[in-house]
Amino acid sequence: MKIAIALYDRFTALDAIGPYETLSRLPGAEPVFVACEKRLVRTDLGALAVMPGATFDEVDRAGILVVPGGPGTRAMMTDEPLLAWVRKIHATTQWTTSVCTGSLILGAAGLLQGVDAVTHWGAMHELGSTGAKPTAERVVIRGKIVTAAGVSAGIDMGLTLAARIAGDDVARAIQLGIEYDPQPPFDAGSVAKASPEIVALVAGMMAGEENAAA
Repeated sequence: MKIAIALYDRFTALDAIGPYETLSRLPGAEPVFVACEKRLVRTDLGALAVMPGATFDEVDRAGILVVPGGPGTRAMMTDEPLLAWVRKIHATTQWTTSVCTGSLILGAAGLLQGVDAVTHWGAMHELGSTGAKPTAERVVIRGKIVTAAGVSAGIDMGLTLAARIAGDDVARAIQLGIEYDPQPPFDAGSVAKASPEIVALVAGMMAGEENAAA
């Protein structure tokens, strides 16, 4: 099964790499990073770059499509080459997925009209503007569209999808293989748990990233 992972400037690394680490371990998986051009595509922080293995023109179908999020998402919501490719690949997929604000790209491509979907907590209002129905869940599956909440939720999405495709035992084996056994030092991983001060701090950081990307 071909797993096409979209890349664009200023994507968030774990949004793409989390699903890659899980889904690429499925039996028969053929992961490929795809971008508009074969050049280094830098993440939101700039220190890390990924070289795509193919261009949009070279990939016309996939079993799974993964669209990561990141500060660069907003510019991509009007990038017709990317949106046209997403629509084309979606027509061929068994599963069309996104992580974090990657769902804004799915929405901009017209794939989420009236569909329950999730994104990063700080972008729920933007998700609604694309015609989606924002849903506060970690992983949302509606038909063949699977959306995951912020950044780290991409790992959960990958394992959830692995179980749907290859069975629970394979998904459990992948989880054990990557030793995914979260034990965070703080219980502040959602707006429901974090203090108002921390929420405000993160919201300010995100606003600065969006302004830098504009």
